[in-house]
Amino acid sequence: MYFAALLARTEDGWEASDTELDDVETLADLVDLARENAVEDDTVVALIEQEDAWFAVVRVDGEDDPRVYVSNAAVAARSSYGAMLVDELTGREEDGSDDLDALDLDGTEEGEPEPEEDDEDGEAAGEVVPHGPLGDAELLADLGVSAKELLALESDALSDIADSLGCSEILEAVR
Repeated sequence: MYFAALLARTEDGWEASDTELDDVETLADLVDLARENAVEDDTVVALIEQEDAWFAVVRVDGEDDPRVYVSNAAVAARSSYGAMLVDELTGREEDGSDDLDALDLDGTEEGEPEPEEDDEDGEAAGEVVPHGPLGDAELLADLGVSAKELLALESDALSDIADSLGCSEILEAVR
């Protein structure tokens, strides 16, 4: 079960909205959604959590590139929204193909792909997803959450982040 919320900074503080991720298939979709909720191109922070297993923070400042942090990349990579973020951060191709695959150099007949074997983390052989945090741990430093604090968060992380931003009541209202 996912929980996602957008926190949009305004002149008067923060506004929160519960966010449906049904139409979000890529980081670009999430960024577009965040920008739609921005007030005068100010900062929007997207918070995503999956049952205390992992959380992610995506920060969008106007037209700047988004900044992303995932608390546990290996665990997040096993879920659809987490995998979307981990793939973006690691540069993994979503379709798993590259130019060498198109040349049929893998030794299979008639270009049939070899089946990929999964390891115990559900990762395809040869793909490296780091265990632990991944991304920009400094993305909230100027808003009151240092990298050290962000890296130390575990369960109920989104509430702790909202508390540091001064909008815990606002976030709880949309939970």
